[in-house]
Amino acid sequence: MLQGDKPTVARARQLRRTMTLPEVLLWQRLRQRPGGFKFRKQHPAKPYVLDFYCHEARLVIEVDGQSHGMGDRPEQDIARDAHFRAKGINTLRLPAREVLHDPDAAAEAVVALCTDARSTA
Repeated sequence: MLQGDKPTVARARQLRRTMTLPEVLLWQRLRQRPGGFKFRKQHPAKPYVLDFYCHEARLVIEVDGQSHGMGDRPEQDIARDAHFRAKGINTLRLPAREVLHDPDAAAEAVVALCTDARSTA
């Protein structure tokens, strides 16, 4: 299980109170445990806070807004994804605009990846 230290847990608690609209829309669907999968929102995983995490599928779900394409964010995202890949955890990055456009399709894509992970485990 991915765990966080005290500062990371405190940051995750704050982020749960200030989720973006795309995160809220996706969470409304994931919290219903589609496909029987349990998801955690704003899950602390030292030194990061994950937008969503499914332990059974070992999948991190990140909703990326425009800022993820600016400055050094792309390099940070690559390093973060590599950090989790080294632990055997995959990352799915969903553009925020796609989640806003069709949150049901975004949730279906997440569940499909989780189902694939379950069948290959």
